[in-house]
Amino acid sequence: MEPERLRRRLSSAFRLRGFVLRPDALKYLTEAFQSTSEGELDDIIDNVIDAVEKQPLSSNMIEQPLVEAAVQECSRAPDEAIENVFNIIGAFDIPRFIYNSERKKFLPLSMTDLPGPSLFGSARDKAELYRERYSILQQRTHRHELFTPSPVAAHPDDSKSKFQLKTIESLLGNTAKVGEVIVLGMITQLKEGKFFLEDPTGVVQLDLSKAQFHNGLYTESCFVLAEGWYEDEVFHVNAFGFPPTEPSATTRAFYGNINFFGGPSSSSVKASAKLKQLEEENEDAMFVFVSDVWLDQAEVLEKLHMMFSGYSSAPPTCFFFCGNFSSAPYGKNQIQSLKGSLKALADIICEHPSIHKSSRFVFVPGPEDPGPGSILPRPPLAENITQEFRQLVPFSVFTTNPCRIQYCTQEIIIFREDLINKMCRNCVRFPSSNMDIPSHFVKTILSRVG
Repeated sequence: MEPERLRRRLSSAFRLRGFVLRPDALKYLTEAFQSTSEGELDDIIDNVIDAVEKQPLSSNMIEQPLVEAAVQECSRAPDEAIENVFNIIGAFDIPRFIYNSERKKFLPLSMTDLPGPSLFGSARDKAELYRERYSILQQRTHRHELFTPSPVAAHPDDSKSKFQLKTIESLLGNTAKVGEVIVLGMITQLKEGKFFLEDPTGVVQLDLSKAQFHNGLYTESCFVLAEGWYEDEVFHVNAFGFPPTEPSATTRAFYGNINFFGGPSSSSVKASAKLKQLEEENEDAMFVFVSDVWLDQAEVLEKLHMMFSGYSSAPPTCFFFCGNFSSAPYGKNQIQSLKGSLKALADIICEHPSIHKSSRFVFVPGPEDPGPGSILPRPPLAENITQEFRQLVPFSVFTTNPCRIQYCTQEIIIFREDLINKMCRNCVRFPSSNMDIPSHFVKTILSRVG
């Protein structure tokens, strides 16, 4: 096809979908599709535009890097989806997105004026962390059916069943009593023994004497929905609850198939029909998770030997070993002892050829393994400790804590930390219901998922 005619067709197709091609992007597509037959051209252009729409766009002006990425995605062979079947994503490799409240979409950190991530953050970084968490929870809460009033109420009682979020700033401006208020904010203790609720607009003192706590573990710096009334510069809380959860399918319906999780896929693996098919076909895939594997204990090595013997006839896809890897995590001989313990584990694995050849081994360090104290995220175990093990067991990965695992369309987060103990110690009020503590913990974590 003639270049000028091809350029007109490309420009027209993108305009119909609400996009404008920059000259450099138009030139790139014209050269890329110069040899494409006219019968296939329309389908190819539609596929490229679909791929462009999946990317986080800052405007309707399409630059060359966007169309290059879209063309590369469309030109991938179907078999290349196999590369995305199983991936281990370290904490330092997770993609970073920032929610833009004006555009109501998530933008890559590289498209904002915010500085890149650093291990040595400033005080401003801590404040930004909480502001970003607030904006994510706020936009999700506003989408929930209880906080989204219908444009036209089908029944007079429908409007009464809806709630409206208030900001702390709107409360502070009132001199009279304000009743039946729901505020999204963060619990803080700015003065000893006195709790406050804080959001980006202000801070207000809380009266918790009559507060009822719904299921969950409520600690300082956690975000809550507080229901109550405001009077005399004090917010009297009737009940505390967590922001409502939202299925991932609902989130994707609003923001498209952005890959928030990480990994090589350019879009969310949840939307991949090919990966879903592979997952359904491989019903025997199995993961084994083992925690607090004290490799310096002979009894533990014996049990691992027994476990590998049991699985040798049907090797699992992957074994996940979480620390701590030593029963005595301190002392001058800790590193040398850990190297010897890993060598003993490698010897046991090599005694089972089917597992050695077929299974993968992922190691996640614990809070008392060699590393930078209590700082999170924890880097992998040092290479000088793991070098001999990796030579004996090639299919082994030493990753960060926490880390992410993607298998087909499944997304798993591994975090080795004594979170329940820490959260229980720091509860504003310890749960009094009959529900067990792990269930309270799960409720708390799910409400935080952005």
